[in-house]
Order: sequence, then C-alpha cells, then structure tokens
Amino acid sequence: MKQQIVIVKGRLRMRELTIADVKAAVRGGAVFASGGGGWVDHGLEIGGAAVGIGRPKLVSVDELPDDAIIITTTAIGAPAGTEWEMWGVDYIKAVQLLMDHYDGKVVGVMTPQNGMSSTINGWLPAAALGLVVVDATGDIRAHPTGKMGSMGLASRTDYETIQVVVGGRRDTGSYLELVVKGTPAKTSNILRTASDMSGGFIASARHPLPASFIKEHAAIGGISIALNLGYAMLEAESQGPEAIMEAVRRETQGRYIGRGQVLKKDVHYSGAFDIGTITMEDGSGNELTLHVMNEYMAVDQAGQRLTTYPDVITTFEVATGLPVSVGGVKEGMEIALFAIDKQHVPLSSSVKDPSVYPEVEQVLGISLAEYGLKGI
Repeated sequence: MKQQIVIVKGRLRMRELTIADVKAAVRGGAVFASGGGGWVDHGLEIGGAAVGIGRPKLVSVDELPDDAIIITTTAIGAPAGTEWEMWGVDYIKAVQLLMDHYDGKVVGVMTPQNGMSSTINGWLPAAALGLVVVDATGDIRAHPTGKMGSMGLASRTDYETIQVVVGGRRDTGSYLELVVKGTPAKTSNILRTASDMSGGFIASARHPLPASFIKEHAAIGGISIALNLGYAMLEAESQGPEAIMEAVRRETQGRYIGRGQVLKKDVHYSGAFDIGTITMEDGSGNELTLHVMNEYMAVDQAGQRLTTYPDVITTFEVATGLPVSVGGVKEGMEIALFAIDKQHVPLSSSVKDPSVYPEVEQVLGISLAEYGLKGI
C-alpha cells in the first residue's frame, strides 16, 4: 500500500521517521540527486543508524517558533571520489562542534539538498542529539557548491556564519576537524579545500539561522516531496523498470528528453569536484551532451539548450528503472534522461541569487544564469 507524508491545514504533522522512510528518502532523493547527492548505500547505512539509535522527528518549519535556531547538515565533496572515509559519528560530531561554538540553543537540522544520501543528512545527529529534522531544503535538487544551498547567503557580507567539517581517512592521516567563522562565501571555499585534503568527501554542519529565515528563504517541504516520490517508486517496483520510471514522471510532472546508449564519458576529479561531460544518444539519431559538475547542470543538443539548473536533471538506468549517478554511468549503458522544470518544484533563495552561478559557469565553460534565473 502506498504511504504518504500527511499534510494538515497546509503544513506537515510532526511524525517519527522510520526505516521505511529511510528507504523512501533514499529512493526519491536519488531522483533529485541529479547525478550527484551521495550514494544509495551510504544513505541507507546512515539513515538506518539514525532510526536505530533514536526516534528522529520530521517537522514543518511552521511548527517551530520564529526564533528557533536551525542548522544545515551535509556532506561536501565529489560523489565519484574513492579516497574518502566518512563515519556516522562524523556527522554527529560536526553538529556538536557547531553547537559548542554557537552562543545559543540549536533546535533543529535541515539539509541543503536532496540526494541519494543527502536527503537524510541530518537524521543521525538529530536522533543522537535530541534535535528535530526540519522539512525544508536549501535547494530541492543537488548542486555542486555550498553557495547554491545557502538560501541566498552566498553574497551577504553582513552575516557571520559558523561552518564545521569532520571526517577523512584515518589510515592515511587525512582525518580533519575544522571550525571556521566568517562570511558564507569565504568559509565555503575553505570547507571545499578541507574536503579535498581529507580524501574527497567530508561531513559538515553550518549556518545557524532562525526559523523565520528558513520560512522565507528555503525550499519548503523538500523532504516530504522526496519521501512521497520514493514511496511511489517503491510501490511501482513489482511492476518492473518501466513502471518505476513512469511513476516518477507521473508524480513530478517531469519529462523524458532522451533515451539511448552512453557514447562517451569524460569526467575527471579536480579539487573535490567531478567535472566534465557525458554524451548519449537521444533515441532519434541525435546526441545529447550532459554537462557535469558533481551533478548534471545542463543538457545541450546540437548547440541548443534543452534543460538547465535549477531544473532537476536525472539519468535512469533503463535495465533497472532506477536513477544512476554520474559515477555509476558507464559507456555503452542504456540510460533515460529525465528533467523536471523549475516551475514544478519549490525554489529557495539560493537559485535566485546571481552570485552563485559564475563559479560553476567558469568551470564548465557554459552559461547557466541566463537560463536558471529566467522567469524566477
């Protein structure tokens, strides 16, 4: 039987998160991962630990007073990296260190994005430290830079944030703990460097903010949207791969824009980012170029732009009907390319901030802002 997150009078009713929710969050989050957003196994492991040690509660931000402090919990790095090591205790310690360095009471945690594991980023520290999980995201889909999930803080010089990272390879001496204070833009760059030094992926906590700010600037309902999509996908699994992909289309108002073999994958790791392109057949004798910076940021066909961040852009392995990450895409694999237009998802202040685009545009050598900012 299909499960859904219950909304009462326009807001979420507080509820305990279960192992069934973990599975749904990972499955639905994988669509919004847009080729990045972590790993399925990691999400199931950390989410399972969360509901195993406590009873994390998912709440609407409207259920919290305006002055309740919420922090963002996440992981920073490149999903295709292989040298990282990140334990559940690293997520907990990152949150604890921020709380130790913040002059106030933290009430809840939220994630900057959905993803294969990032949808459940805050569940473990919430369970361990007695916090609530807030049903909001810094961006409904996964993105490559911390600035893109900072809810419009990236260009602000009047806000001093606290950012923490914890993790790394213990056996190589790459384990790090770092607490930095400063503007969001400068501290985000420091954290990216720390992630690279630690092996390519690291746990993080950042941006203590009042609920009033989250209500105005976050993508509200981002977690329940991923959960409901995940439950629809799980219900369709018994009917086969095509049924799963159709369930995604039906639930999200998205569209499939290509289907065929992967012709070429040219993606490399650099500075805690996976950067490059993937070329695939579109099913009509033409080629599609997928631009990658950790996640799929744009798709071109013969010089024409088909979809661009903040649209959700996802690849599905046709054989399984499940989302496949950039790291999992292989040459010769048959994939389906899927997109959800930005008008069909809640948008945070992050994607409306022109300052978050130039860094990614420079790396990829393509325009994003003129498409991403149009009409929002």
